[in-house]
Order: sequence, then C-alpha cells, then structure tokens
Amino acid sequence: MIPDSFIQELLARVDVVDVVGRYVQLRKGGANLLGLCPFHQEKSPSFTVSPSKQFFHCFGCGAHGSAIGFLMQHSGASFQEAVRTLASTVGMQVPESNTSPATRARAAQRRQEQNAHSAVLDKAQDFYKAQLKDHPPAVQYLKSRGLTGQIAARYGLGWAPESRQGLATVFGRYEDPLLVEAGLVIESDDGRRYDRFRGRVMFPIRNMKGELIGFGGRIIDKGEPKYLNSPETPVFSKGQELYGAWEGRQAIRTEDQVIVVEGYMDVVGLAQLGVENAVATLGTATTADHLRKLIRLTHRIVFSFDGDSAGRRAAWRALQTALPLLRDDLSVRFLFLPAGHDPDTYIREFGQAAFKACIKDAVALSSFLLDELSERHRLDEPEGRSACVHEAVPILAQIPDGALKHQVLNEFASRVRLTREELDGLMASDLRLAQRQSSAASATPTWSADQPTARSLPASERASPHRGPDIESSEARAGEAAVPPWELRSASRSDRRRAVAPLAKRLLSLLLAHPELAEQLGEQQLEVLEGNDNLILVKEFVLLVQATGARHLGALLEAADPDSDLAQVLTGLSGELMAQMDLPAPEAEWEDALARIELDSLKREQASLVTQGLGDQASIERYQELAKRIQGLTSVSKGN
Repeated sequence: MIPDSFIQELLARVDVVDVVGRYVQLRKGGANLLGLCPFHQEKSPSFTVSPSKQFFHCFGCGAHGSAIGFLMQHSGASFQEAVRTLASTVGMQVPESNTSPATRARAAQRRQEQNAHSAVLDKAQDFYKAQLKDHPPAVQYLKSRGLTGQIAARYGLGWAPESRQGLATVFGRYEDPLLVEAGLVIESDDGRRYDRFRGRVMFPIRNMKGELIGFGGRIIDKGEPKYLNSPETPVFSKGQELYGAWEGRQAIRTEDQVIVVEGYMDVVGLAQLGVENAVATLGTATTADHLRKLIRLTHRIVFSFDGDSAGRRAAWRALQTALPLLRDDLSVRFLFLPAGHDPDTYIREFGQAAFKACIKDAVALSSFLLDELSERHRLDEPEGRSACVHEAVPILAQIPDGALKHQVLNEFASRVRLTREELDGLMASDLRLAQRQSSAASATPTWSADQPTARSLPASERASPHRGPDIESSEARAGEAAVPPWELRSASRSDRRRAVAPLAKRLLSLLLAHPELAEQLGEQQLEVLEGNDNLILVKEFVLLVQATGARHLGALLEAADPDSDLAQVLTGLSGELMAQMDLPAPEAEWEDALARIELDSLKREQASLVTQGLGDQASIERYQELAKRIQGLTSVSKGN
C-alpha cells in the first residue's frame, strides 16, 4: 500500500503540464494550456491543462484528473504503476505505508494471495493459448465465426483440452489447494480432482487494471452449459466484472459510448467488425456495480438485447438497476435487434453503418420506461390509468432528483391525465405507506421470495386487463426472486448521492480553487459547518485538506475516496472550476460566507429557544449570549 503522504508529495513535485506534454501538443490559452484531446477524436481543442490547479479536463468527452490519472487513462497503467512511473521521473522511491506491523502483515498476505492467484491464472492462460494452436477444430470454429488470428491474439483466446487433468502438464503439484481456490480445478467429494474447463474455447477475463482474474469457456459443439465462468474467488466476482472492458477501454473513451451485449462472442465478434467499444456481463443480470464501472468510463450506455420477450425482460431488469444511478448528464438507451439477429450477425448482413444507425436510434430509458408502463394498462379508461399510476409510483420514485426526473414525471402525468401536483401527492402518499409497510414487515416478515410482484415485471411478462396471460413468461419467471416495491425504493435511496445545496456548491468551488483557506478553520468553525446538514460535505472537504495537506485540485481528487459522495461532487465541480477566473479576494469571500453561516446558525438556535418558551434562567442567558453574538456578526457584516 502506497502511503497517502507519498502520493501528495509526488503530486507536489511533478508537473501535470510536463506529463501531459509528452503525449499531447499543448499551446498557451490564457492561464491554461490547450490541446487536442487524446481520449476522443476532435478537430478543435477542448482539452485543457491547468498549471495552477495541476489538473486536466476535456470539455468534449469529460476526461479529467491529475498527472497520475492521465497516465492511468492514457497508457492503461494501474494506479501503482502510474505512481511508480511518475516517481522514477523525479527521483523518488515509493515507500511502504507507515502502518502497524499487523496491518502491514495482513496487507502483505493479501498481496501474496492475489499474486499467487495471478501467477496460476497467468500460467493457465499460457497453457490454453498454446493448446489453441494445436487444436484445429477450435481454430476452425473461431474462423467460422469470422475471427482472425489478430483478434484472437488481442483478446488472448485459448483452448482447454478435453483431458480431465490437462493442467497437470503445467502444474507440477496438481494437488495444490491454490488451483481449487483459483477456480481452475474442481475437487469432488471423494477427493478426486479434474479441470474445471474442458473442451472449451477460453476467454480470459481481466479487471480494469488489466489483471487476469478469471476465465470464461464456451463449448464449440452441442452440450450444456454453453458458457462456463470461473467461480467466485478472492480476485473474481462475476457480479462486479465486465468482459471486454479492459480491452475496449480506449475505444469506449474515443467513441464516448459503451455497448453492453450478452456474451463473450458478441464482444469479440464486434471487435472483429470494427466495433470495439462493447462489453458483456458474465452470465448475470446487469448489477449496480457493473453500471458504476461503466459510468466511470463514459456517460453514454447502450444495452443491446434480443427483441423477443426474454430480451425485453432482461432490458426491464437492467432499467430497474439503472434507475437509482441516473443523472442528468447520463444517457442510457436500449437497442432491440430484429428477431434472429445478434449484433455480430446484424453487422455481417447489413453492415457497420446500419448497426451504428440502430445504435443512434436506440430507445431512451425514459421512453422505454413510460412505454412499458403504458402498454400494461388501458389508458383510455379511469380504471386502467389508476392501475398504471399504482404500478408506476414506486418505480418512478427510484429516479434521483434532477431535471430528468421532472421531465419523466411531467410526461407520465400527462399520459395518465393527472396534473403534476396530483401525481406528486400520490407519490408522497405511497412513500408514507411504503415506509409503514416496511416497518411492519421488519417486525413480522411476511413476504415470500417465491411470489413474483406485478410491479417488478416488464409488460411482455405480465397479463393485463386487455391481454391474455403470457404462458411463456410465467415459466420464465420460475425461480426468480421478487423484491417488494418498498424494499427496492429503500435500497435506491441508500444508493443515491447526496444532493448539494447551492451554498455548499459555492463554498466547495471556492475551496477547490483555494485549498489553503481550509487550513485556517478551527474547531468552532467546523462545528458551525457540522450544525448545517447542507454543509456536511464542506466539512468533509476541509478535514480532507487538513489531513492530507493537498494544495491543488489534482492532488485533492487523488486524496478523496473515489466512491465517496465528496469525490463525486468534486469531480462534477472540476470542469466548472477549469473554466472560471480566479477571484481577486477569495479570503474575503470565504470569511464573509463563514460569518453568514454562523449567523444563520445562531438565529436558528435563538428561534428554537423562543419556541421552547425561555422557561428557565439558563435559556434566558443563552438567548442573551446569542443576541450579543448576532449583533457582533451583523456589525462586522455591515462594516464590510
């Protein structure tokens, strides 16, 4: 583990202009430098580097970060690799963290386990790749799917032979427990061992650092299962990983879009045909973790599904997963291809241009959501419209507050012939009811996971008042766990990012531009910030500055926890900050803001005392103390 203090010292010694300038031709543009963005194609420069803030930002594709972030995005290096590369350029040696011996021992053990898993997986990968060359049927299968040797090599495709213990030829200790832990070997109850993957084309699965963490295997003849993944291991969890994200990371940034398809062969087949920005889930429905990783790569996501009922069910599940993560700058769309086509076959028949046209015309999430809800009910009669509202309310409640939610609610209200105020009232009532039901359910659990809920199913899977029951969909639902609507809504609330009040946003922008202001804050002022729920993020930022000593935008973003609310807010403000001029007197604005915050806090406390009646001497004395303090702050404010 690299100490945070070292990261901050490194960022204080390297110059982001020098780092970026090795790869991008920069020219002066006011206080900043401009150049053509290396992460997407453009003719006019929108890529900006700030020497004072030690930060880069592209106003075209949104790429941004510090010198470390630039190396990671441009070269595909891991965080540790980028740090070591930069450290070598300024003569610094990367140290170990100053933690306790026990903590260092645990960290060393984890690294040892990860390295051990990586070593056996890499060794197995070399074996599978070598086997592919010696197995003509597998090579012929790949050629029949239109794949060339170059694409097979780029994605590291291999072959697992039919032999039960093929890996014994490369692992001298076939009985090594690590082979089972890494998911390469299965041990039966009687102790006998055999290879997990046999008679399959092998697809190595890499994480976003490029590290090999598991495999997927596909049979080339008849048999089940068609696809087989590595099991859950210390380094692999299929609910968190995306096949092709590492290989396609540069194309995703260049296109500023990712296409989510259904299988490994779809990803590799599309790459062969020139569409390199595709990824696939690993035999699971799309999870929130999948979406968060995609959002870090791009703000435009297109899900590609078959147009049949199964495809629309999968799309509906993906939509529900996406709802709590929506933002006004995030585009999620759904592409439903004609029957009998997957992306690979569609391009081969109609061409890449036709496929890209389909992508461009893909259905927006809001349209898919509203159309699905509308199709389930007869909107030409009051009963159908009220049933539609009943179903829609808990689903619409999952969308985070913002312009998109207002647009969706307005359009839905129009479809069901309600005013927006009426819809808002129904949603508020439903939320209160759901909270009461949730409390009752927690006291006496009554929900059965075997009972599907009508609200959670897509139109293609439900019977409606004007359509007969869907027999196929009832079979498809077997075994799927249903979740009560109020539990879905509760989970979505916990996933949402904190809303940022205008005052907090203004203060964070000021502190981002002038982090040195945070050093001047004492305990009393921090208490004032903590006393205002809208300013908790401001206090977190101040503590971050004081704890790390970070002195510019790039260093601050590296210091913040990337999964925290604060990091998300700071990232959103960074682009605005790059376009702003520095204030002539930031100290004065900061002090004025703190005085106003304290004044508001004192007035609220004073009003609370009045409400309580000032019934004792202590309350009266506190009221008088507050009045003096308010008068003092007011006098200072008028003097300014």
